[in-house]
Amino acid sequence: MNPNDIIADKNSGKSIRTSDLHSFISGYVEGTINDEKMTGLLRAIFDHGMTDDEIFTMVDIMIHSGKQMNFEHIDEYVCDKHSIGGVGDKTSLIIAPLLASAGLYLPMIAGRSLGHTGGTLDKLETIPGFRADISIADFQTLVKNNGAGIMAQTSEICPADGKIYALRDVTGTVASVPLIVSSIMSKKIAEGIQGLVLDIKVGSGAFLPTVEKAKVLADMLKKVGEHFGVKTDLVYTNMDQPLGNFSGMACEVLEAIDCLKGKGPEDTMAVCLKLSSKLMIQSGKTKDETESNSILTALIKNGSAFDKFDEMISIQGGDLNAFTNTPAFTHEIIADKSGIIQSMDTTQIGWGLVDMGCGRKNKDDILDATAGLECHYKIGEDIKNGDVLFTCFCDDGDKLKMGIEKITDSVSIGTEKVDVTLIYN
Repeated sequence: MNPNDIIADKNSGKSIRTSDLHSFISGYVEGTINDEKMTGLLRAIFDHGMTDDEIFTMVDIMIHSGKQMNFEHIDEYVCDKHSIGGVGDKTSLIIAPLLASAGLYLPMIAGRSLGHTGGTLDKLETIPGFRADISIADFQTLVKNNGAGIMAQTSEICPADGKIYALRDVTGTVASVPLIVSSIMSKKIAEGIQGLVLDIKVGSGAFLPTVEKAKVLADMLKKVGEHFGVKTDLVYTNMDQPLGNFSGMACEVLEAIDCLKGKGPEDTMAVCLKLSSKLMIQSGKTKDETESNSILTALIKNGSAFDKFDEMISIQGGDLNAFTNTPAFTHEIIADKSGIIQSMDTTQIGWGLVDMGCGRKNKDDILDATAGLECHYKIGEDIKNGDVLFTCFCDDGDKLKMGIEKITDSVSIGTEKVDVTLIYN
């Protein structure tokens, strides 16, 4: 197997033989193939795609490059949810404890920041003491006892994907359907789950701008799930603007807590209930969305959902009572005219947040737990000249300045009425 020949073949549009793909990925994990060669293959895949069989092979390689979880001893439904990118997307922090309080089991392997989008683990690790690096054996016990847990992708789980995932983030190869599918589905299948719901983000803050283009990714995700025996549902949601009121690090955890206490933003709660209902119905606990929403809303109102979150955080070493979020610097971005919010460049907002310390430009960047923004107005709402559009905050004045330079020009104000569709199906 010659790595240069494989890269050249992919660049000429040829399929990679199963044995060659195995050798290439194994060589990268073992260190005999370096980052430069792997980047060459990633860029070739980015430019020329992969066949279904190549994707199935890539997923299988990633799964079997490490250990897999087994929850056969649990009688209840074992499932998970995954969002495809997004700014302000703290839904995993809400859905995991909410569904666990309803009797489902959720062994979530979550990711870190990728491109302009934030990472669930990065947000959770703003809670003092929270541990995401857990062995598979300990995590399985944790989920069995608590119903839900959120762990990092350790070297035990899909190590091939873990190494490639970090490289994709800094080589401009994030938005590749085969690579996205392989990364997501290998981790989910390795969790030993029976069912999965995927939140497919669409719009200016998503990797794919339209439902039509997103369906190419979504259909492949579903195809891979079913190929490996995991029941997979799809939900398309709007990412033309940040989800909820807060986007960033610790501020998203605080908003998730508000949601679990019944005080969260309407858009965040609507998306969480839609995704949660899909898994409730999959599990057979409910027959339709109306019944699911009734049960889930009651679990929020009676405190069960938040209690489960508190328990989940405590079991993983976190202390919500010690949780603080006091940034050293803040800046308000002001509307320069009156009118109606027409649109937001959510990707630009995401990159502004990265500049402020919410994401990584290099693999070893240190994040700022206090960084983030509050979005005071949404698309379609009236705004007056001088109103505050965003409040941005972090612990570094220079980083804050870089972030607000991007975020300041991210909003368009006009006179036309605008309707926003939050959930497309």
